[in-house]
Amino acid sequence: MFSKEREEKVIVLCQELIRQKSYSGEENLVAARLRQTFGELGYDDVFVDDYGSIVGHIKGKQPGKAILFDGHIDTVPVPDESKWQHAPYGGEIEDGKIYGRGATDMKGAVSAMILSASYFAEDCQKDFPGDIYVAGVVHEECFEGIAARQISQRIKPDYVVIGEASELNLKRGQRGRAEIIVETEGKPAHSANPQAGINAVYKMAELISKIRTLPMPKHEVLGQGILELTDIKSSPYPGASVVPDYCRVTYDRRLLVGETKEVVLKPIVDLIQELHQHDSEFVAHAYFSTGTEKCYTGTDIVGERFFPGWLYEKDDEYVKAAFNGLCAVGLLPELTQYSFCTNGSHYAGEAGIKTIGFGPSRENLAHTIDEYIEVDQLLKATAGYYGILKSIFQRGSDQ
Repeated sequence: MFSKEREEKVIVLCQELIRQKSYSGEENLVAARLRQTFGELGYDDVFVDDYGSIVGHIKGKQPGKAILFDGHIDTVPVPDESKWQHAPYGGEIEDGKIYGRGATDMKGAVSAMILSASYFAEDCQKDFPGDIYVAGVVHEECFEGIAARQISQRIKPDYVVIGEASELNLKRGQRGRAEIIVETEGKPAHSANPQAGINAVYKMAELISKIRTLPMPKHEVLGQGILELTDIKSSPYPGASVVPDYCRVTYDRRLLVGETKEVVLKPIVDLIQELHQHDSEFVAHAYFSTGTEKCYTGTDIVGERFFPGWLYEKDDEYVKAAFNGLCAVGLLPELTQYSFCTNGSHYAGEAGIKTIGFGPSRENLAHTIDEYIEVDQLLKATAGYYGILKSIFQRGSDQ
């Protein structure tokens, strides 16, 4: 549906973004390229917030709803470039694929969203009821939804499109994610005289055994809630001839819709209290992990690692409008849900903003060696975002 010239612009922008290394906290080069792109395309205004997320804005000629396209611009690192057959920051094209870190996750989608919004505004001469925002969001790989808070507070969107990889299918929800820290306390002693101490690791082993018996909730659409141990540490380490007086484990908890912090933590807290009642020397604590990272702007981004799940019904008006828009440009999307966590945890899970997900490429290509995006997927996603805009604003003008 687009001219070759328009398609080429999408491909070239994707390549250029891939060539700018942008680990979490180091997104400044990509943000600068996006600022330049927004200016070249005639976006009405651009702002960068305290965290460094950059947002371009196109104003419709009529008042109406605001739609936000959300795409994060940070990537996970490349630990060993020698393992890549294609340069991770080369943006090389081979066999219809664009290679590089972030191609799938998610510089391809960001390129498609920026240019699709521009093409839509140009074709209708901005004669639509509402506002279009396209956000390049920072620090998503560390904190799903935390940086998104500043964006939604500022522009107050009515609708959000998450551009994470969906293989051109329409996503109406996702499980959330929490990171739970559990600690046990003991008493140090020489390991030749262990009865004089309290081994915190033995206490933790007992608690871990109990936690493994906890039943997890299940949702008919999102599936099973998960509570999985992901790391364990003792102190002192290394513990030569010393009974450890401290042990810490981390659990990854995959959340279903409606699960609150209190509901998620309570079963573990109850087990701790139960064990303490039977053993006065059993001392343990459980809480949600909090992280702090430095943004490229110099601002600290701080967040508790609790990111809610969310889900919309198949017959939700926004879901149906997005689905119809995709079909109108020749796509045949399945209506599914993400298996991983996205910035939708804030928009839908925390703020209650109508949110869907739609993006190019396969989710299992993210974070991989020789990550790539198929050009065909990239161009079809550009058409899909165009179709969503046309459907949403056509509805707005009809109301």
